Amino acid sequence: MRRIALSLVLAALAAGSAFASPNNPVNGAEFRTLAAAQPTQKVEGKVEVIEFFMYHCPACYAVDTPLTDWAKKNEAKVNFRRIHLSSGELRDFEARLFATLEALQMQDAMYSKVLDAWHKEHRRLRSDDENVGWAVRNGIDKEKFLSAYNSFGVAMRVKSLARMADNYGVTGTPTIVVNGKFVTEPQMVAQANPNMPRDEVIPSSLQVLDALVARSQH
Repeated sequence: MRRIALSLVLAALAAGSAFASPNNPVNGAEFRTLAAAQPTQKVEGKVEVIEFFMYHCPACYAVDTPLTDWAKKNEAKVNFRRIHLSSGELRDFEARLFATLEALQMQDAMYSKVLDAWHKEHRRLRSDDENVGWAVRNGIDKEKFLSAYNSFGVAMRVKSLARMADNYGVTGTPTIVVNGKFVTEPQMVAQANPNMPRDEVIPSSLQVLDALVARSQH
């Protein structure tokens, strides 16, 4: 009986994997559903989509342009925002830079410039001095930057970013959350479709997002 039961379970898992596809993503394959849905930023008629990322992450850099284009294409129905994965410590210099730019209302405008610093200019923004130097080189007033960078609000934001990632169960990047409950990653899409060519992983991941946004609208 135990062998029969095990065979049935394995058959069910195999069947689930067989029907997994980016256009028809399967829970537990191309995405997972959070046990406890998280609160979302309510924007009338729009589904929230969050990308958890890190500035230094090569995969985040690879997905940046396609995901940004996808968000623009779907801006009528998607409220897209980015959250930096954080350790919760002020010595997490990347998350601190993100929180500072947020406080200055410059995160969206400066996002690509920080990525370029890491991935094109090969600058490692891993200290206070490196972050301040980057800000000055990019035209940000040094005193305003330092006032935000050293503020209590930024310190608390760095901690809250870590709590937020914990609530979503995010441990790596890029991780994308749809409507506070559906979690997907390009790596999940690739693992669920092992015969998929590498250059199709990101486009297929965007197809998964399309499907999850559609499910969230119903």
